[in-house]
Amino acid sequence: MKNTEFAMEMLERAQERFEDTFDQMTIEEANQMPAPLIKSVVWLMWHTARELDMQISDLNGTDFLWTSAGWSEKFALDLPDDTPDYRHMPEEAAKVVVNDRQLVLDYLAASIEFTKEYLRQLDESSLDDVIDTNWDPPVTRQVRIVSAIDDAVMHSGQAVYTRRMVIGK
Repeated sequence: MKNTEFAMEMLERAQERFEDTFDQMTIEEANQMPAPLIKSVVWLMWHTARELDMQISDLNGTDFLWTSAGWSEKFALDLPDDTPDYRHMPEEAAKVVVNDRQLVLDYLAASIEFTKEYLRQLDESSLDDVIDTNWDPPVTRQVRIVSAIDDAVMHSGQAVYTRRMVIGK
């Protein structure tokens, strides 16, 4: 199995975990933050989609799906498009609310498919390319990809925990 195939399998498992968790909740429950520092399932899914979108867009030199595919308008959040969502305080995270279940599922699916398409066309010999010298040690393409996928896997597990806090199962 190639590294990129392994990465795609990890992403698919995270997506399945998100979808299974989301299917067990009403939209009201999925939008709920059970504690000030515990973000909602909707926020976790949206954030995961945004992170994959931003990281992979940066790697392949394309515009973010968030703006180029109209997701920003579809979500119509009371947040700037360039919000650093990984730093959201509870008040900002609470603004990520949807009324349409399919919207968040579709954005997550689009971002995951976008990532998988990037991985399918990626020459594995480029995984060691240094892509960011602002860190010590400098960040390689592989490290950036692993970081993005690790974030998706972590947040899918957090979604399960949040669901259990909200609905008790």
